[in-house]
This record gives sequence, C-alpha cells and structure tokens, in this order.
Amino acid sequence: MNKLLLRNIKDSFGRFIAIAMIIMLGVLIFVGVKATGPALNDSLQAEVNSQKLSDVQIISTKGFTAKDVAAAEKVSGAKAETSKYKAVIGGKNRDAIALYGYDKQDKQNLPKIKSGRLPKANNEILLDSKAKTDEGYKLGDTFKFAKSADLTRRTFKVVGFADSAQYVDNATRGAANIGNGQVQYFAYVPKKMMNLPVATALNVRFSSLQDKGTFGSKYKDAVKDKVKQLKRVLNARKVDRAAELAKPATKKLTSAQSKLDAAKRQLATAAKAAPTNSRVKIQQKQLAKQQAKLDQQKKKVKDATTPTYIWSTREDFPGFSGYGESSDRIAAIANVFPLFFFLLAALITFTTVTRMVEESRSQIGTLKALGFSKGSIAYQYIMYALLAAVVGIVFGSVLGNELLPRLVISMYQNYVLGGAVVHFDWTSIGFAMVLALISTVGAAIIVINREVKVVPSELMRPKAPKSSKKIWLEKVTFIWSKLKFNQKISYRNLFRFKSRGIMTILGIAGGTALILTGFGLDNSISSSGQRQYNDLIHYDAVVQSKTTDKLPEVQKTVKDAGNYKQSTVVSTGAAKVSKGDKSVADITVYSPKNEDQFSKYIKVKDVDSKKQLSLPNDGIVLTEKAAKILGVKKGDKISVTGQNNHKIQVKVAAIAENYVSNFMYIKRQNYQNVMGKQPSMKTLLVQLKKTNKSAETKLGKQWISKNTNILGINFTTDQKKTVTNMSSQMGPIVWIFILLSGLLSFIVLYNLNNINISERQRELSTIKVLGFFDPEVTMYVARETIILAIVGIVGGYGLGNLLTMYVLHQAETNAVIFPLVIKPLGYVVATVLMIVFNLVVIAITHRHLKNVDMVEALKSNE
Repeated sequence: MNKLLLRNIKDSFGRFIAIAMIIMLGVLIFVGVKATGPALNDSLQAEVNSQKLSDVQIISTKGFTAKDVAAAEKVSGAKAETSKYKAVIGGKNRDAIALYGYDKQDKQNLPKIKSGRLPKANNEILLDSKAKTDEGYKLGDTFKFAKSADLTRRTFKVVGFADSAQYVDNATRGAANIGNGQVQYFAYVPKKMMNLPVATALNVRFSSLQDKGTFGSKYKDAVKDKVKQLKRVLNARKVDRAAELAKPATKKLTSAQSKLDAAKRQLATAAKAAPTNSRVKIQQKQLAKQQAKLDQQKKKVKDATTPTYIWSTREDFPGFSGYGESSDRIAAIANVFPLFFFLLAALITFTTVTRMVEESRSQIGTLKALGFSKGSIAYQYIMYALLAAVVGIVFGSVLGNELLPRLVISMYQNYVLGGAVVHFDWTSIGFAMVLALISTVGAAIIVINREVKVVPSELMRPKAPKSSKKIWLEKVTFIWSKLKFNQKISYRNLFRFKSRGIMTILGIAGGTALILTGFGLDNSISSSGQRQYNDLIHYDAVVQSKTTDKLPEVQKTVKDAGNYKQSTVVSTGAAKVSKGDKSVADITVYSPKNEDQFSKYIKVKDVDSKKQLSLPNDGIVLTEKAAKILGVKKGDKISVTGQNNHKIQVKVAAIAENYVSNFMYIKRQNYQNVMGKQPSMKTLLVQLKKTNKSAETKLGKQWISKNTNILGINFTTDQKKTVTNMSSQMGPIVWIFILLSGLLSFIVLYNLNNINISERQRELSTIKVLGFFDPEVTMYVARETIILAIVGIVGGYGLGNLLTMYVLHQAETNAVIFPLVIKPLGYVVATVLMIVFNLVVIAITHRHLKNVDMVEALKSNE
C-alpha cells in the first residue's frame, strides 16, 4: 500500500502539487493576515517596553514637586518621576519644537539613539531623527533656539539623533500654540538648561500593566481605573500646591485682612455710640469697598496659584491611536476576507480529492477482489490527501506567519518601529489546519467510505454516464435551430453536469469577488477622506482665539497676513452623547454665529437624501457614525452631557452625512439649552486662496508671531494627511490580497479544468475519433468554460460588493465610516484577469487534448 501510495503521488504529481498549493495559499493568507494585526501591536509594544513609555502623563500649569511624586506613588504599583518640558521656537526654520530636559537618572520615556549619543555637556543637544531626514541636520551642527525659548543658553551642538515611543508617527508630532501651530520635531537638552524652577510634567508607569498589550481592552480598562485613582490623590494635592505657591501673597493678604477687620471693629463701636453719624456711614462704605477689593485680590491669587492638569494616556500621544486603529482594521479584515479565501480554497480541494477517489474506482474494486480490507484500501487515499494537506499547511503556516507580517511591517515606513516582532499564531494555525484536514482528509474519508461499500464487480465497471435531457433552450426553437451540433452538445452538457458547472461558477465568482474586494478596500478607505474633505469640509484652517473679546483682533491678524479669502465665526466645544448603555465621548460640537455663512464652510447634508440641512430650532443634528453607535434614528431622543456635567434629553432632528470623526451641530439660539452655557464664539473657520504645506507653514508662523491672543491653529491638510496615511497603510495588505487572490483563482481554474478533462476522456476521445479537428475538440470543452466563466464573473461582481461591504463594516472604527466604493478599474482588472486565466487554461487544455491517447481512453474494461 505504501508503494502504491508513492506510485499514485508520482503518477498524479501535478494534482498532488495543485492540492498542496491550494491549501498552502488558503493557510498562508488566513494565518498571515490573522498574524499581521498582533505582529504590528507586538512590534510597537517592544519599543514601548524598551523605552519604558509612561502609562499616564500629566502636564501642570504650576509644575510638580517631590510631594506630587509621593502623592502619585500612593496609587498601588505606581512609579512616578518628574520631567521638564515645554514647546519652544528654534532651528534654522524657526520651527515649533517639543523640548525635554534630559537627566541620566530618568527611568521613563527614554529616547532611542539612532546615531550619535545622549547629551553630556551643557552645550549638547539630542535631536529627533525627523530633524535629520526633514531638515538636513548632521552630527556636529550648531542648533540655535529663539530668545523666547528662555533657556540658560541659546546655542547647542548636535551630538545625536533619536526616535521616541512618545512620537510613533512620523507624520505628526502634535500641536502647539507657537510657530505654525504644529510641532515639527522633539529635542533633548540637559535638564539644567531648561531654566524652569520646577518640573512641568509628571510621568507615571505601572509595573502591573506592562504585561498587558497597550492596544488591548484589558490594558485600556486598567489604565482608566488607574487614572481615576491618580486624579483623586492629585486633586487633593492641588489644594496644598496652591497654598505653597500662594504663601507669600497670602501672608500679605492675611495681614491686610487683619488690619481691615480691626478697622471694622472700631467703626462698629463708633456706630453704636452715634448711629446717625453720617461720617461713620461714609467710612463703612469705604471699608466695604476695601473688603471687596481684598476679596478680589484673594480670588486672583487663588486662580493664579491653583494648578490646572492636562491628562494624557498612551493613546493620546501623537499618532498612537492612529497606529492602534490601523492594526485593529487589519485584525477586523482578517476575521472575514482570509476566511472567505480559505473556504473557497477548501471547497475546490474537497472537489479535487473527491474526483481523485472516484477516478480510482477500478483500482479500489480490484483491491477489494484481491481481499484487501476496507481500512487498507482507504489508507492510501487518506494518506495521499493527508500528505498534500500537511505540505500545504506547513508551507502556508510558516510563510504566512513569518513572511506576511514582516512584509507589511516593513512597509509601515511612516511609523517609528524597531525590528518586526512576530510570534507564531498557534490558534489561527490550528484553526487553518482543522479546515485544511476537513477539506482534504475529510473529503477522502467520506468518498472512500462510500466507494468501499460497493461490490468489486460494480467498482471495476465504469460508472454509467449521465443521461442527457432536454434543456429549456431547446424550447426556444428559433435560437436552437440555428446552433451547430457541437454548440448544442456544449449547452446540453452545461445542464447535464450541474455540480461541475456550479463548482466552476463558484470558483470564478469567488476569485472575482476576492480581487474586487481587494480593490474595494483600497478605493473605499481612500474615499472616506476624499468625501470628507472635498464634499463636506470647505475650510482650510481653524484658528482659535484665547478669549471671545480678543476674536476681532485675531480675525484682523488673519485677514492682514495675506493669502486670506474669507472666514466665519463658530463656537466649538465637546460633549458626551448616550442612549441606554451606549455612548460616544468627546463628540465635537459646532454652533455657527451666522448659519447662512456656515453652509459655505461645512456642508451639513442629510445622510439619506444628501440634501443640505438647516439647523433645527428644536433638537440637534448628529453625524452618521455616532448615530450608528447609539442605534438612533431621526426623531429619537438622546442624552447630551455638556459643560459642568449639564445633562439633558435632546431630540435628534436629523442625521448628517460624515466619514471622519463625530460631530453635533446646534443652532446658536438652542446652544445654552443643550450644553448648559452660552456659546463661546472664539473660533474662526478660514478659507485661503492658496493651500499647500509650505504656504500654510509660513502663514501659521505669521499669524502666531503677530498676535499672542491666538490659542491654536489647525490646518485641514494635516487632517487629510492623517486619512491619507490610513489609506496608504492598508495599501500593502490590499495588494497582497489582490495578488494572492489572482494566484488562487488561476490554480482553481486550472484544477477544475483538469477535473473536467479527466472525467470526460472517453467522451472527448469519441469526438476526436468521429473526425473533429483539435481546435474544435478544444472549443467543445472551452465553450462550456467560457459560458460558466461569464456567469461566474457577473456573479462575482455582486458577491464582491457584498464581501467588500461586510469587510468595511468590520474595519470601521468609532470615528470613521468607509463608503462602499469600487472604481471601474477594479471591475476591469478582475474581469481581464479572469479572461486571461481562462485563456491560459484553454491553451493548456488544447495542448493536453492534442496528446490524448484515444485508443487507451476508449478501451472497455467491462
């Protein structure tokens, strides 16, 4: 039996390899894509661990001391340390720079040296690697800061370049209210050079969280809990810190209050003695004024000394959440696309193995007649399928798990990553192995079990061919009568061998659908940004004033700087919306000062009709993704939590089309009712005459340098770039899908065609003996394939759209919607590939049919 097994593999080596290849491709794409999402997370996690990235970072307006560190470390497992940080202007282009004070005692947020070394002397600086690639700085260069940076010295020598896990995305370094509003790169100088009396940042790391994946829900939930605990202890510490800062002023104010109280007592005694004395009444009024003035001074001191904290977790660091969403998208796609790919491969493999066993009926009958047991007969077919499956599983698992994630990670050039960290995904490999064995060994067991039950004499006779029946086309006589004989036979055969036809259609439809899905993912992900920033958003910059009363000055600065087209005033804020146990936090709220002008900057369109909406007098307009998360439709009520925890039930008057982020639009007159405060009209939406990165950089610097009342600037090109990066990150995955889908489709077609030919050797030999030429014999078979291919391609269009829609739904995040878009190129490529594959298979078939041994095929073994 082992010799027979080896001989069978040798004699049908092409089929053995085809089965192994189909299984390999199915396992490769399934295991590879399933492993890619975790590999992306693990690769960044390795950087996070090696650089000891903080779990929580707090920035204080009044700085931190050792007492704050001690307070933070009261939280179980917390290790806290302070650092000096501020945004400053520096470099040859006067860029905004995130400047950190370096100390060799630091244990958290350690920079990763790419070249050079850490600063040792007071005149040395370590720069972001981005400053080297983008600005052309080299080791040994002199780096100069602006006077406004307020450092102990202004010039430094560049001694090294580094990456930082605080800045994982090279496309962004965060925002700042200096320069052009965007940080260009980070830098480290010795801590003593920072010229700050106290540390400005408090970094906290928890040892108990480091074995949890940064992007996992367990880590995020644990961090939220730790942040709550930290807020309790640090908010309590606020009072003491304010008292420490206010001590000198409080001493003077206490003295003034004592004197004032003494004067009040004296005057009270005089008033009792002479209650009608007008002079006493005048003095009482003067003292009341002095008390009011003193109270005002006390309030100013309290406001000036009470710290304000800005809280950040890892996902708030620039580019961090975008990276996590990217890996989540791949993981979501991995739950659908590869499974469909693998099921198609398994279906074809099942058919191939079934056909292999059925072809050996005569041999099985002979072995039974010779007295071999059912088990020993089944052994060689089960082992044949098992060996092919094992070869496919091993190569598919290793190549998929090791090659695909590394290939994708190598293409993530926008992100600061070390080497790829890839672990074997044994769960996915195990699942793929089970499916592969079911489709190969399972098929062999089912079919051989059926065949060995048949008596030897029946097995050694060929199966009676299926009888031909009239088809519906024969009833359309004016068409049927005009067909040639071989055309009629081909059409009859289509209905005669239904299972083979269905398998061919499924194979072609599946291949077409997979290729279309690849293009659909690419087109749809890129279309979300195009629709958001071309169809809905029509402003180029958002400029915020520090206060409402300073807005006219800010507006004048923006107008006078050049490149200005027009602007409109809006109120912006943030709210939390919820319904039942579902909620969306940090939803951006817009309320326009002039609604007619507002429509020129943001198109608020109905999600269904796509018509422009007017803001309602009663209720709010909610964007599409937020409505989906909450499960609400037009007319439903939701809970809105605004300023100062003001909570109110509000009607959703309309749902607006939107693709990136979540927004809520409120009419100015209705704002206080919803948000619990009057709208603060201190934000400008600005349209520019010319928009490109260099023009915006220049403009942003002009605005901020001329007006200190500008709180912040954001250009939409930066947001567009973020969405473009999201699309480019998916590009490699998509093209891998397309290439592997094309390869699978070709192998499937080739395999099905081989099955078709092997099943019909006697029939085709008969046709040849009757005098048909080789091209006519080929067309006899190819005509059926072409018809089935057309049906499969058309069916694949519909299946591709359904599969793309489902995959996109899985890949969406809480802030992004992907519209279903498959451009004509996708249909053209999928169709052309299927046509080319069919033509290649037909050419191979023609060559095979020319060499058919007609005498051997027509020999009777009855």
